[in-house]
Amino acid sequence: MKLAFNTWVYNSFPSMLPFYPLEETINRIAAFGYDGIEIGCASPHAWPDYLSNERRKEIAQHLKRNNLNVAAMLPAPGGGPGVNPSSALKEEREFTIKHYKEVIRLAHDWECPTVMWLAGWFGFGMNKQEAWKYSLEGLQDVAKYAKDLGITLVVEPQAADCNLIESADDALQLAEESGESNVKVMFDTFHALFRSEVPSDYVYKMKDKLHHVHISDDDRLPPGQGTVNWDSVLRALKEIDYKGYLSMEIGFGTRKADPDWYAKTSIDYLKEKLKEIGCK
Repeated sequence: MKLAFNTWVYNSFPSMLPFYPLEETINRIAAFGYDGIEIGCASPHAWPDYLSNERRKEIAQHLKRNNLNVAAMLPAPGGGPGVNPSSALKEEREFTIKHYKEVIRLAHDWECPTVMWLAGWFGFGMNKQEAWKYSLEGLQDVAKYAKDLGITLVVEPQAADCNLIESADDALQLAEESGESNVKVMFDTFHALFRSEVPSDYVYKMKDKLHHVHISDDDRLPPGQGTVNWDSVLRALKEIDYKGYLSMEIGFGTRKADPDWYAKTSIDYLKEKLKEIGCK
């Protein structure tokens, strides 16, 4: 298992927090000893439209200088453009698919193997079946594009944020219905907690398609600062021989955030836990 840190807390997303340039964020995450960085595709770090070819090459070189891999990339849902593949608006769905493809092209430029599929949400005047159909069609379109670039899409259950893909079963069903070999699943311990479910159960349920994991304790705290039973989660991952990234998606959504504290506290705790169970 490899450790990665998500950039949201360094990127003023979604709150207007102090932010750090992407190069500085890379420097800090590498210095703490992480294997990878998970890059959120929002401004100012990685909104594809704002990154010239020259700028992309500069970041790629900076990553190599810091011996840091890009573990995964994820679009930023919500805001002005929505980026909702399940939207009732045809124009928004079309924009979202185009945006996802741009994120995938950026991931390819930075040698990133994994991009998240955030299935979207529906509201008044729609039903789940209609939204599901839109999301599935978008996923199939984007997955075909990603396959040609050697990139895997992972469906994430987002119970705390969205109302379409909320559980492990939902994610597995959408991935299976896509019919695409490069569509897998992931989970975030934070969303499992939101449903009052046991995160280690997600490991066993998803094991054959589990490709990526988001690590978060209660209230987006670092692991070990809340109520999650990390022994059971890590032992379950070891049991299924999981070899992907454990990516810290923590610290954002509050103006109390100190990014370096979140990054260092997380890696110190998890490295010790992984040693205890014989994984690192």
